[in-house]
Amino acid sequence: MAGERIYPETVATEFPQPPVSFTDAEGRPIEVRAYEQHGPPDATLATDEESDPPPEDAAFEPLVAMYADFDPADRAQGVPPVGEVRIRDWLDTLLAREGFDVLAWHEDSVAGHATLVPDSGETYELAIFVHQDYQGAGIGTRLIEALLGHGQAHGVEYVWLTVERWNRPAVALYEKVGFETAAAESFEMEMSIRLN
Repeated sequence: MAGERIYPETVATEFPQPPVSFTDAEGRPIEVRAYEQHGPPDATLATDEESDPPPEDAAFEPLVAMYADFDPADRAQGVPPVGEVRIRDWLDTLLAREGFDVLAWHEDSVAGHATLVPDSGETYELAIFVHQDYQGAGIGTRLIEALLGHGQAHGVEYVWLTVERWNRPAVALYEKVGFETAAAESFEMEMSIRLN
């Protein structure tokens, strides 16, 4: 079982797997891609043997740039950290573990990042960050759905998250994709979903 957390008995619907392309509510073309695919959606990959392979971290710098420009008012529970050095250290640690990450790209810029951080052998914590210039345009929903689809495809069974109770837009988003309230403390809610 999944430790002491409460998870729904019912398995969630099947979610789309990345890459996922759509036009957001502002008319911008967005593509959600798994982090390991590296780089902007239209980045060309070297295919002939004489060319150098693309750098492994082609997506890293645009991701750092998104977080460096992140509105401090949108930070929650101490993340993302403030300052480029701390952001780089945090991302190095986050992306080095056995989790799953998806990025929402608008042209060559990262508009959002969602991650499943391993919590134990079978549970993962979800975190999502959408840059302030892209909030309210439907990107968060698509980002979470693609992340959950990515997790489903890799056998992830249990996912949980915490959210401030007052953050009604976030709570509504999580409920929309199938999360259920598992526990409620004074100012935080824990929500969970069963993927497989």
